[in-house]
Amino acid sequence: MHSQPKDFFSRASFLNELVELAVNAGRAIMDVYHGSNIEVTDKADDSPLTQADLGSHRVIVAGLHKLTPDIPVLSEEAATIAYADRQNWVRFWLIDPLDGTKEFIKRNGEFTVNIALIENGIPILGVVYAPALDVCYYSSRGLGSFVIRGHAAAQPIHAKRPAVGKILKVVASRSHRDVRTEALLEQLGRYECVSMGSSLKLCLVAEGVAHFYPRLAPTMEWDTAAAHAIVNEAGGVVCDLNHIVLRYNKEDMHNPEFLVLPESDNQFLKSAQY
Repeated sequence: MHSQPKDFFSRASFLNELVELAVNAGRAIMDVYHGSNIEVTDKADDSPLTQADLGSHRVIVAGLHKLTPDIPVLSEEAATIAYADRQNWVRFWLIDPLDGTKEFIKRNGEFTVNIALIENGIPILGVVYAPALDVCYYSSRGLGSFVIRGHAAAQPIHAKRPAVGKILKVVASRSHRDVRTEALLEQLGRYECVSMGSSLKLCLVAEGVAHFYPRLAPTMEWDTAAAHAIVNEAGGVVCDLNHIVLRYNKEDMHNPEFLVLPESDNQFLKSAQY
């Protein structure tokens, strides 16, 4: 595998092409979204699959192969590459062509295109695009995290701690709330909870709109990688319940249960019972 120049992945021209690629994948999704019927089939794990997932997958894989032909791509919709073949990958693309398929089927707009670059198990670049909302979050290591809304200029974003005496703003899954999450939230004192689908939940913490996102239900690496990169560069952390940062390209690509919060707040939950 050829090495890229040190600053290659943070060049504005490259990031612009990645954002454009995510937008193009979003167009493929919206073509199905605006159709009269959304045909749904079940994958082996009983999760839903639509033509929008597959159309977005094809757009992204073709685009990444053109932009970085020497970097392998692992997609949720083609996640059959054996660990023996990928365990020595230093760098690879990890994508979820349509994160939040359940939200897509419900037509509530809370679904995203996720594109992440993983290096030595760490997400170093991420693009999360919500095509129905026309909002794009992106980051690259050392560059910071940004949001673009519609045709507005990119704006930097930062994770924020709740102000002293103010209500903690929590974001939780719209489709995966459970008793343990409710019990955890009850330990936090005064809080306000917003339900949201897909990786937008992590992005809301990165943007400072929310202060905390607990995830005590199953997820896969491609669900979180792109938004994890954005949280990192925004001054946040994505860690397991032992406060160990999530890693990628494991043999079993399930994530552990995790928490998302400003890095400076990584101590405030250590007394909580999960």
